Amino acid sequence: MSLERIYKTEAVVLRRVPFSESDYLLTLYTPQHGKVKALAKGARKPTSRQTGHVELYSRTHLVLYRGRELHTITQAEVQDTYRIVQENLERSVYASHFVELMDQFAFENEENQPAYLLLVEALGWLCEPTVDLKLAARYYELRLLRVMGFEPSLFDCAIGSEPLEAQNQYFSPVEGGVVCPEHGEGRDLLRLSLPVLKILRHMSRYKWNVVKILNVNERNHVELERILHTYIIFLLEKRLQSVNFLKKLYQDT
Repeated sequence: MSLERIYKTEAVVLRRVPFSESDYLLTLYTPQHGKVKALAKGARKPTSRQTGHVELYSRTHLVLYRGRELHTITQAEVQDTYRIVQENLERSVYASHFVELMDQFAFENEENQPAYLLLVEALGWLCEPTVDLKLAARYYELRLLRVMGFEPSLFDCAIGSEPLEAQNQYFSPVEGGVVCPEHGEGRDLLRLSLPVLKILRHMSRYKWNVVKILNVNERNHVELERILHTYIIFLLEKRLQSVNFLKKLYQDT
């Protein structure tokens, strides 16, 4: 076993699926190695000491052995299980949304430390006692688009490049941002109200500790979700399972 094939890393568990009667196959997101797949051998056994190390959303320090096709976890030490998230259904569904987005946007073995730090911070937001979960989700989505290179244009028209005026606008997933009325009129674009544009701009400018004090009404929440999810679906060319879970959750409550 050569030393080059053994490495240490911090990681967040994005996905976990049974691989055999006793093993799990994990999809991990790491700061230096991007997304990796690794076997947690024996972790499915009730007596395994690794059971708590491979919980979804948990942040863990790992020692991995790099195999030809899959990596193997040889040591694990949990840093944070985000217990409040694990124990609350609504928060856990939002956590599943966060990790699903990361899983879909990230590439295997491609370093993106800002994306990793964002994910760790976002899971922490979900543990805040009075957090507006919908606002946290929209903020995470917008920030993830930025660190993945898909930040929408919010200050200049995505078609004409002129500065946007303080008025209702349009949003174009194809053009990658806000479109002014002059260039958007008559096109099949999403309508974007001025209050929601202001919220998007506020989220793009400031850190979470400033944004989280916003009081967003339900109407604006619905519009924010429609704008960002339409753009994300366009980029990924697929719908997200976690979004369906969230909709079902709120329908049943």
